[in-house]
Amino acid sequence: MGDNSSASSGASGALYGLGIFGAWVWFWQQADGFWWYVLAILEGLVWPAFLVYHGLDRLAG
Repeated sequence: MGDNSSASSGASGALYGLGIFGAWVWFWQQADGFWWYVLAILEGLVWPAFLVYHGLDRLAG
């Protein structure tokens, strides 16, 4: 029997990647100026982590 942990990891990584790209598109469209674009890139990297954290927090309590 095979171990499905690598398949599960790949799926969650792909979902997280889609979240990053979606956040980049959203924040990029909202940006107006050089530093806002820099901030959009940074926000896109950390936004999915906050989404997962708050989603799990809601499920737990």
